[in-house]
Amino acid sequence: MSSKLVELIDKLCPDGVEYKEFGKLAKILRGASPRPISKFITLDKEGVNWIKIGDINTGDKYVTCSKNKITEEGAKKSRFVKKGDFILSNSMSFGRPYILAIDGCIHDGWLSISEFEKYFISDFLYYLLSSNKIQKVMAQKASSGGTVQNLNADIVKNIELPLPPLAVQEEIVRILDTFTELTTELTTELTTELTARKQQYEYYRDSLLINNKLSERVLLNNVIKKGCSGGTPRKGEEKFYLNGTIPWLRTQDVKFNEIFEVKSFITEEAVKKTSAKWIPSNCVIVAISGATAGRCAINKIPTTTNQHCYNMEIDETKALYKYVYYCVCSQYEELLSRKQGARGDLNSTLITGIEIPLPSLKEQQRIVDILDRFDTLTNDIKTGLPAEIEARKQQYEYYRDKLLTFKKLERENIN
Repeated sequence: MSSKLVELIDKLCPDGVEYKEFGKLAKILRGASPRPISKFITLDKEGVNWIKIGDINTGDKYVTCSKNKITEEGAKKSRFVKKGDFILSNSMSFGRPYILAIDGCIHDGWLSISEFEKYFISDFLYYLLSSNKIQKVMAQKASSGGTVQNLNADIVKNIELPLPPLAVQEEIVRILDTFTELTTELTTELTTELTARKQQYEYYRDSLLINNKLSERVLLNNVIKKGCSGGTPRKGEEKFYLNGTIPWLRTQDVKFNEIFEVKSFITEEAVKKTSAKWIPSNCVIVAISGATAGRCAINKIPTTTNQHCYNMEIDETKALYKYVYYCVCSQYEELLSRKQGARGDLNSTLITGIEIPLPSLKEQQRIVDILDRFDTLTNDIKTGLPAEIEARKQQYEYYRDKLLTFKKLERENIN
């Protein structure tokens, strides 16, 4: 905290700051959609900007353009917002604030926030609404019994916000702007480094595995001790899922990773009466259905899987499971080219029919050690570059939230 900010707080609000419901400090309204919207979309350059969720990229602060426009007639049936107003998404990934850099209209998936200038500097309000504390409050208030509801205008109106003097807000914005710039610069450098390391990793992986001309090449099937698909117990059968304790791995968990835990479980009854069977740890698992087909993983715990996973137990006398995993990962594009049917599925024959180089076990271990180091650097969220990027993000959020936390002024001290 800067000395100037400390001086301002000591001078202007030594006993704390007043908190008020947001609805008393700003005008908060729900958007509106003219229906059917297709009737009001226009190609006329003089049309009114029609601002949609898809017009905004993750991480944006400002809304600078809209892909569509609506007619003046449509605008009369919608909610008009002007440059400088805020909008919040009120469903799905709700609560993220954006500042309008254009005029336009918003549909009923947005809330508009305006007429706050008497109480808040725009950038201060942006930082405040983006803070973890306020985001958490919005998420909690928009949930009922664990079910996510819409973030309606009344919820946002009733959120209590601190109201520090404008001079304090200005200094906080100055500090956070500087910190944001430094954090963005460092994160960009780390991200650039991460991209370079990933390219280097792919080069070495392809050199060692795809372009390896020195080792004998064999069909993947030759190094598999046992292969099987999983099974999905009928969803309507409560006895297969209720209070289940047996790990059940789904295809969405298979994403070029080592899996140490799963979020879904089935019962002993499901294992006895369905095709969902246990597989040992350290199998190479390939997703075989639809959009996930071709992705692979290693289960680090014994588990069962759904029917869209093909599970391969590797013959350790011929190949290391981690080596085979890297080989399968390196042939992702080849697996994609083999997909069949309307959904783009794979099967055991298509997977086990790919060729892999098969050097000695000692050479396999050397290759695994090299690729493990690159994998840690580029993917490990605990020790690699992703961890460093995440640490910078958390550091920024910590100091931002600390600067935006104020002692609440007791009622008897409010004039």
